[in-house]
Amino acid sequence: MSQRRLTASPRLAALDGLRLVAALMVVFYHYVALSRPWGHNPATIFPTLHKFAEFGWLGVEVFFLVSGFVICMSVWGRTLGDFAVSRVSRLFPAYWVAIPLTALVVKKWPEVTSIRGWDDVIVNLTMLQAGNNTKNVDDVYWTLFVELKFYVLMAIVVLCGVTYRNLLIFCGVWTVAAALAPSLGFPALAAFAMPQYAPFFIAGIAFYLMRRFGSNPLLWGIVLFQLLLSQRYIHYRMASNLGHVAAEHLPTWPVRLIIVAGFAVVGAIAVGLFDKVQWKWLSTAGAITYPLYLIHMFIGMTLIHHFRNRLPAPVLVVSVIALMMVTAWLIHRFVERPAGLWIRNSMKRGIADVRRHTPAGPAGRARVGVQPPNPYGVPVEAERGAALLEDGVGSRVH
Repeated sequence: MSQRRLTASPRLAALDGLRLVAALMVVFYHYVALSRPWGHNPATIFPTLHKFAEFGWLGVEVFFLVSGFVICMSVWGRTLGDFAVSRVSRLFPAYWVAIPLTALVVKKWPEVTSIRGWDDVIVNLTMLQAGNNTKNVDDVYWTLFVELKFYVLMAIVVLCGVTYRNLLIFCGVWTVAAALAPSLGFPALAAFAMPQYAPFFIAGIAFYLMRRFGSNPLLWGIVLFQLLLSQRYIHYRMASNLGHVAAEHLPTWPVRLIIVAGFAVVGAIAVGLFDKVQWKWLSTAGAITYPLYLIHMFIGMTLIHHFRNRLPAPVLVVSVIALMMVTAWLIHRFVERPAGLWIRNSMKRGIADVRRHTPAGPAGRARVGVQPPNPYGVPVEAERGAALLEDGVGSRVH
């Protein structure tokens, strides 16, 4: 099959929209399905909406599916240093604002949770707290550690060379590792193979390969295989989000349907069915998704709990969501953009120093992460043009 022509094609605005939908699913789950912000079962407050909101945790699975697509795009034509710069500059600015902001709100109103100690807050600034059993400042941060492990795996691909063939091998090896890890008894393998979430990341990678090179039976086979594997941990995910009792009584078909819908939407984006969706506001939607996700849970729950007896419940939920979205935009506009630019420039200067002081030759190139020649003969500059999509900011793809 021939490679897709590397010319400008429409921005993936629909991917930004899907990202916001996933974030709002999680927000509704936390605000409407859980008892913590209301002090009792919110099914008595939202008898109809609650039935939908209790499946909103599946927004995380959609995030992982999108992440596989986006990160695969981000690594194409980049060195390991480039990849590290893009991830650090993207993830940390908003995160470093969300942590103290959440800590201050929770410290002021310890109504739904509490801060165990400021040492926990400090360790959280590294984003590695889950690795040393430090409590998350906000419970949603658990997904960030899952993402970091995915980045480590993708960094290995970058070191080997990001090519169509290597990514297919990577997907195959990861699939086998994730399938066998639970029965092999190696905790480290299970930790990095992430069998509960691997199908979503791997399917996202396959979808990006479709976008870049065109669809074929092999890629669709990978997607179908991952869709089947994703069903294995549905009961586990339901129990961890809704409790064992609720998981035993709730039907599983809504979960399966939402997962299939997520695969279908990303697949439609991959084959270009949404290329005509170019609404400008979707770029803003994508931009605020990450900070919204970081700040919404404990801050929003605390506000709902604090004002639950002073405002009608629907008004309170809508008001808190609106406040969180405005705050997320402010973080994006006045923190993420300038701080991200400063971090990128600073890291690039540091990497340039490393390259300047690294001996030339094959060993030196391996140490600084220089890519091997592209198997299709496409210049690195052209490849980098295809890797501009960063989480939450959208791009054009080739």
